[in-house]
Amino acid sequence: MAAAKGDGAVGELELQAAIGFNGHVPCGLICHPDREHILYPLGCTVVIQHLDTKKQSFLHGHADNVSRVVVSRDGMDVAAGQVTCIGFKGVTALLLPKTGGLIVGTGEGTVALCTGSDFQVKKRMRVEGAVASLTCRGRDDQFFIGTNKGQMHRSAYATFKEELVAACHTEAVNDIVFPEGHSDLFVTCSTNDIRVWYTPERLERLRITVPNVTCHAVEVTRDGMVIVSAWNDGKIRTFVPATGEPMYEINNAHNLGVTAIAATSDCKQIISGGGDGQVRIWNIGEKTQKLREVLKEHRGAVSCIKINKNDKEGVTASLDGTCVIWDLVRYVRKQMILDNTLFKCVCYHPGEYQIITSGTDRKIVYWEVLDGSAIREVQGSLSSSINGLDITSDGASFVTGGDDHLVKLWDYKEGTVTHVGVGHSGNITRLKICPANKYIVSVSADGAVLIWK
Repeated sequence: MAAAKGDGAVGELELQAAIGFNGHVPCGLICHPDREHILYPLGCTVVIQHLDTKKQSFLHGHADNVSRVVVSRDGMDVAAGQVTCIGFKGVTALLLPKTGGLIVGTGEGTVALCTGSDFQVKKRMRVEGAVASLTCRGRDDQFFIGTNKGQMHRSAYATFKEELVAACHTEAVNDIVFPEGHSDLFVTCSTNDIRVWYTPERLERLRITVPNVTCHAVEVTRDGMVIVSAWNDGKIRTFVPATGEPMYEINNAHNLGVTAIAATSDCKQIISGGGDGQVRIWNIGEKTQKLREVLKEHRGAVSCIKINKNDKEGVTASLDGTCVIWDLVRYVRKQMILDNTLFKCVCYHPGEYQIITSGTDRKIVYWEVLDGSAIREVQGSLSSSINGLDITSDGASFVTGGDDHLVKLWDYKEGTVTHVGVGHSGNITRLKICPANKYIVSVSADGAVLIWK
C-alpha cells in the first residue's frame, strides 16, 4: 500500500491487479502482435496482461468507461476511446493508420482524423448511423467505415470524403417485387423505407424513406410508372420509381393497417387487404382515387393478393385460414378455400387453372380454381411455417421459403424439391423468381437480401 503524504494531501493508491472483463465493448479483447500479451478494457482502464505470467500493466487517463481499444499493426501504439469524449458524442470505433494520426468514429456518425500530441481534429466527415467499425485497406491509402444502419463506406486518407460501397435494410424485409419484364431491378420494403436495387451490381439505386412507419407490402404497376405500397398506419402510398417522389396517398385505406397490395394489369385499379380482413378495390384516375368496392369475407388479416392476367379474377389469402377466389367484374366470391392453417401466401399457376398455397401448417397445397377443390398436398417443411412462394413464368418450377431459413426450389408437376439454398439466419418472409427465370431473390426478418442462381 502506498504511504500517505506528510503534507496532509490524499495519497493515490497503486492499482495492483484487475479481475474482470467488460464483454460489452465490441472487439474489446485484443491479442497483441507480439503474441505474448492481451489487451482489454475494464472501466476507465485498459489492461495489458502477459499470457503466461499473468503479469498486468495498466493504461490510465480516461474519465469515463472505455468504449473502444485498437492496437497498431506493429504493436507500438495503443489508442482507446471513452463513452464521453471532448468533441465527440461517444467513441465507437478507432483506427491507427500507418500514415500517422488517429481516426475516430462516433455514435453520432462522425468520422474524424486527429493528429498531433493533443489529437486535434484535422479532418471530419459524417455518415448515416453510428460508426460500428473502421478498417484499413492493405495499401493503407484507403479505409472502410461500417455503420449500424447497414452501410459500408470507403474513403481515401487524402480526400477524407465518404463513398457508399454497400447498404442493406436494418429491420425485417417484408416484401420483394420485380417490375414486369425487368430482371435487373427489384424493390423491397421494410420499416421506414422502400428500396430499389440494381441486380447486376448488387447496389441500392434508390431509397424512399417514410419515418416511423412500416411498409408491409409493395407492388410496381405493369407499366412500371408507379410503386404502390401498403403501410401499417392504414395508408396506401405511391411513388415515382425513377426518383422516389411521392405521387398520391390514400388515407384510412384500412383501420388496422394495410397488409397486402396488388394492382391490375391495366393500372386502373388497386386492390388492398387489411388487418381488419377486408379487401378493398380502388379506382385510380389521373387526379382522383376512389373506393369502388369493399369485399367482406375474411375475418383475419389479409396476407397476400394475386390477380389473374385479364384482371377479371383474383385470389386473397388470410390468416383466418381462408383463401377466397373473387369475381372482379361482379365483385362477388366465386370460391372459398378453408384449411387448418394461417395462410401466408398464394400464387396462380401461369395457366391460371390452379393456385398453390402455403402457411403455418407447413403444407403446400394445389387447388383447382374452378371449384376450389384440393388436388395435391406435399410437405413443404419439416419444422416451420412457409411464408413465401413464387412460380416460374413457364410453370415448371416454384420456390418456397419460411421459418426454417431454407430456400427450396420445387418441380411443379412432381411436387419434389430439386434444389435447396442455405444462407439465411433469419426467417424468410418473401421471395421472388426474376422474370427471366435466371435467379431467385429471397428476403428475411434479419434484413438480409440474398440472390440465388
